[in-house]
Formats: sequence, structure tokens, C-alpha cells
Amino acid sequence: MLADALGLHLTRRLAAEAGRPDIDFLNPKGEAALVPADSVSWRVFKNPVALFVGGIAAVLLELAEPRVRTGVWEHSSFRADPVRRMKRTGLAALVTVYGARSVATRMIAQVGALHSRVAGTTPGGLAYDASDPELLDWVQATAAFGFLEAYCTLVKPLPPQERDRFYPEGAAAASLYGASGAPRDVAGQQALFARMMPKLERSDIVFEFLDIVGRAPILPRPARGLFIRAAVEIVPAEIRARLGLQRHGLKSWEAALVRRAGALAETIRIPGAPPLQSCARLGLPNDYLYRR
Repeated sequence: MLADALGLHLTRRLAAEAGRPDIDFLNPKGEAALVPADSVSWRVFKNPVALFVGGIAAVLLELAEPRVRTGVWEHSSFRADPVRRMKRTGLAALVTVYGARSVATRMIAQVGALHSRVAGTTPGGLAYDASDPELLDWVQATAAFGFLEAYCTLVKPLPPQERDRFYPEGAAAASLYGASGAPRDVAGQQALFARMMPKLERSDIVFEFLDIVGRAPILPRPARGLFIRAAVEIVPAEIRARLGLQRHGLKSWEAALVRRAGALAETIRIPGAPPLQSCARLGLPNDYLYRR
């Protein structure tokens, strides 16, 4: 009973945050998205718990790579305005999956223009460029891994064939971003993570990021702590150890609570949220994503 009550409360709060997009997903009427409506991605991204937890996990993985870390930390507004930055990043993910193709293509071009001006040198002396295909592949892979792993761990497990389907569904967006070598299946994701492992390193910035997210007024403090620790928990164990995050995961009763929130979020339709607006744009029933 307590888990149900707390899970429902957290789900409603996450749903409220996810239900205020800055882009109209209803138009242009009838225009398809970059990702088809019958995709695994449309099911995964409708769940606000998977989005919140998966997004934080993805950032932790990005920050493990020193060139990505320096580019993000020195060329973004995250430290000054973390809430706005996180919402913009989450909205970009939703546009990529649900937005009309013309809207998503335009947004990705704008992001690419911003990336073209991001370059420099890490404190360790490594040159970086945000348009580097290797870094773009890493960012694409970590995002896909974070969202998919959060969904499979905290919402419902997906069979291997659906996990493999998830990665190529992002290929069109990845190509537009310049991530030409982004993984096309789970094996590709695992191979990329193995290749990048020697380049990943511990940094105080990772802990600063966790502290900033923990203080950001997105959810009540206890809820923030739970979901942040859930994000740490889904980071692969070897990378978690390399980052020094072994003691930042969930207790068993906390994991059960977060899974309950994820399961509840899977059943709640959020009026005005991108998944429902996008279904309406394509003339699909209101319950299209909730039938399975």
C-alpha cells in the first residue's frame, strides 16, 4: 500500500513535468515522425519514469568521457540553470521520437549548428570537437542505452528482439546528428562501450552533476534521490566502478518503489503530452500506446 501510494505520487509528479512541452506535437496533421508509431521507441519514450531515470544515466555515461565532459561542462548552461537545461534535453529526445519529421529535422539542424561552435581542449590536454563522429556516436549510444535500460529495468523487460529493434529505430535521427557509427543493435552497443572503456575516467564533475540534479527543484527531494540512485544503478557495473559510484545505487526496497512508479507510469495517459498529441496528429486512437 505504501509503495503504491508513493509510486503513484511520484508518477503524477513526473507526468506533470513531462506534460508541458514547448513544441506542438499535433502539427502538421498527418505528418509521420522520424520513428514509426508502431516502434519500440514510441512505447519506451511514453513512460516518464524511464525518461527521467534513463536521461540521468545517459548523462553520467557521457560525462565519463573526458572530451564530451569538457564540452558539456564548459559550453552549456547546465550549472547555471540545470532545470531548464534538463527540460530542453528531454524535449529534444521527445521531438526526435514523436515530432513530425519536418519539426524534428529542423530541431536537429539547430542543435548541429550549436555543436559546430563547440571545440577546445580538455584539462588533460585532449583536443575535442562536438562534431567529432566518435563523440557523437558515444552520445547517441549512451542516450539509447539509458532510456532502453531504464525501461527494461524499471517498467517491463523487453525480449531480445525488441531490444535489438530499438537501436536502429534511432538511425534516422542519429544520421542527421552526424552519429554515423551509432549502434544498430545490443551487440553493437556493447562493442562500442567496450571500445570506449579505456577512455572513460573518474571526475569530480560527475559528482558535481549528481549534486546539482539532487538540488534541482524538479521533484520533491526524496523522489529526486530515489530516481538519481536508480539512474546510477543502471549504469554498467564496470563503468560505475570506474567513476567511483559503487555506493550510490538503490537499496532493494527503493528499487521496488521505483519499479512500482515505472509500472504505474506505464498506465497513465497524460493529456497534452507528446505521445498522445502525436497519436492525434496521425489519427491514431487515444489508447494506441496503452493497449499492450
